[in-house]
Amino acid sequence: MARILVIEDNDTNLELITYLLNAFGHTVIAAGDGEEGLEAVRREMPDLIICDVHLPKLNGYEVARRLKAHPGLHRIPLVAVTALAMVGDREKVLAGGFDGYIAKPIDPKAFVGQVEAFLGAPERSALNPAPPVAEAEARPRRAGPVAILVVDDSPVNISLARSVLEPFGYYITAAKTVRDALALAARTPPDLILSDLHMPGEDGFAFIRAVKADPRLRAIPFVFISSTVLHDQDRTNGLALGADKFILRPIEPQAFLSEIESCLRDTGRLLRGKEGTRDGEDPGR
Repeated sequence: MARILVIEDNDTNLELITYLLNAFGHTVIAAGDGEEGLEAVRREMPDLIICDVHLPKLNGYEVARRLKAHPGLHRIPLVAVTALAMVGDREKVLAGGFDGYIAKPIDPKAFVGQVEAFLGAPERSALNPAPPVAEAEARPRRAGPVAILVVDDSPVNISLARSVLEPFGYYITAAKTVRDALALAARTPPDLILSDLHMPGEDGFAFIRAVKADPRLRAIPFVFISSTVLHDQDRTNGLALGADKFILRPIEPQAFLSEIESCLRDTGRLLRGKEGTRDGEDPGR
């Protein structure tokens, strides 16, 4: 697995990039500006550097110039991850000393593969390649959209769930608090609830108790997902309260999708749409 330095001053972008790289087994070293990034390169000697172009103190072009002029650092792959989108920006970035270019907003399903391409096909990529488009398209299609309610106080986690699930036909609604989630579920019951465990105010345990106490909601599959499990008892308690699964972050996007589909399949909802039809079944029959 690789040690990857990420030079990024936007906390949301840094959190998402770190999550994705950690999920595939890579170690992330973070720096919030160009000067800090250069210090981290000298100190850590990473296998690869991901660098934004617009940075405080030293911008990405100056970081690239100094790295490529250094005899001991110039061979480290340097990849720009930037929102620059004007004609000629890619060429400017490459001419500025970067070895590659990934545009923002990043695609969570493709990002790690794009990064690993600059590492010379590491072992992880060979063992767990991203599914080709043909394989993704061969997944079961539903007669109607399957609705998933995502409950999480982190916008990054909600965005990640959307980016993984929506391309496969799932309809995502989101809430940041237990109160808002219960109101959404009562108004339009989803096919599955995906909830964080530790949230401000009422936590996931309070949420699942409320769901299982409501006759209209108690049959809905309930999945916990958390990166802050303090001990095994959290998982035990969650399952004892009626959760169908307990997923730990970080998790690879492909594995996350499989866990959700497995839960829907086990509860008979994967192939059943909102109108109660199944793939290939005539709704008029």
